[in-house]
Amino acid sequence: MAQALIKTALCRSGRYVCNNKLQNIKPIVALSFQNYSSAKGKETNVVKSVFISQANDIFTNLALEDWIYRHFDFTNHHVLLLWRNSPCVVIGRHQNPWTEANVSRLSEAGIPIARRNSGGGTVYHDGGNLNLTFFTPRNRYNRFSNLELIGRALATEFGIRTTISPRDDLLLEGDYKISGTAAKLGHPSAYHHCTLLVNVNMPNLHDSLHKEDDGIHTNATRSLPAIVRNLNEVYSGLTVDHVLGAVGREFLRTDAEGKSVGNVTSRRGFQLINPTENWFPGLEKLRQEMISWNWRFGKTPRFDVTRSFPIPRELATSEMPDAEKLNKASVDGLTAQLTVKMEVVNGRVSDVTITIPPGFLGAAPDGGEIAVVTGLRGKRFSEEALRILDESFAISDPSGRSGKPSHVGDKNRFVASCVRKVMQSV
Repeated sequence: MAQALIKTALCRSGRYVCNNKLQNIKPIVALSFQNYSSAKGKETNVVKSVFISQANDIFTNLALEDWIYRHFDFTNHHVLLLWRNSPCVVIGRHQNPWTEANVSRLSEAGIPIARRNSGGGTVYHDGGNLNLTFFTPRNRYNRFSNLELIGRALATEFGIRTTISPRDDLLLEGDYKISGTAAKLGHPSAYHHCTLLVNVNMPNLHDSLHKEDDGIHTNATRSLPAIVRNLNEVYSGLTVDHVLGAVGREFLRTDAEGKSVGNVTSRRGFQLINPTENWFPGLEKLRQEMISWNWRFGKTPRFDVTRSFPIPRELATSEMPDAEKLNKASVDGLTAQLTVKMEVVNGRVSDVTITIPPGFLGAAPDGGEIAVVTGLRGKRFSEEALRILDESFAISDPSGRSGKPSHVGDKNRFVASCVRKVMQSV
């Protein structure tokens, strides 16, 4: 279907919109174009296209977005790409997935985490969320104008009034966020993309992004919490398809400077796009890069996480003379603490240290910081590291004395449990 539309448009228009890099590639062409006059009175031909992706896979759509950005010449051809995804969480280029999302819950639910090429904060996507990407030359980049365009579309067709925040968020009633913004500014091209919450599953959104990140230190970009709302809460029955059509039509009747120039028919300029290797050579390679662990997690800025755990009273007793302080603390009702610190670089464990009170472990009778589980170093901060952890602490009583209880194995297992909890808490 999508290929037939493209081929028909090619025969009717005969216009190639690709740059020199794509001379041997089947071109994507606009179904319509209009002449606009600049402020100086010079007439220029500006092709305006609305592409609608038929994919609902986040990695395919991110690859498509990147492919268009890399290969199209937007000098006289401005493109609006409209797309939506199955449930997923998308983080910004410079963010930490372990501080932005509930990684363990997402893994259990089969909801993927993706990292995009632009900056900005973390967002949740599902079929009730419309994504919009405005492609222009760098000198025509204007995110404020794009947000005004969306606002006009919502006001004109549904009577929904919105405002633009200082952070370029689109707000309902001045308080409720319905759209977040991010961008990629290159040379000679740029794009601004944003989301629109139409009828997103709000419980899933909150569960996916809810995260306790106390004790985590990182220089990664942090998302700013906001109160969000669906558009269909103020306009009953509103769907993504309704909003998609409204925004697309407003885009086609807006010139390159963001000024409305007239009406268009409801389907003029819309083109269905089926992102496949056949029509977008190299797309699959981009998708594989997007889905790779090295991109999604390995690009995470360095961080460390620290957690403290109370030592159970039954483990606070010891036969070692150096354990007197630990035993006394337990008797006095004070809680002895074991602290675990993990450092993670490029998504891999760099170091693990624990801080213990005197007398807790025979290997460190004076207490303090000790390095543990050297086998974790270099392992992915994931189930891979947990497996190594279990193998490292799968020990029996090293004393070899049968029939007599030994705290050594119990203490090692307690340490392993604390390290595991640190990893699972992030």
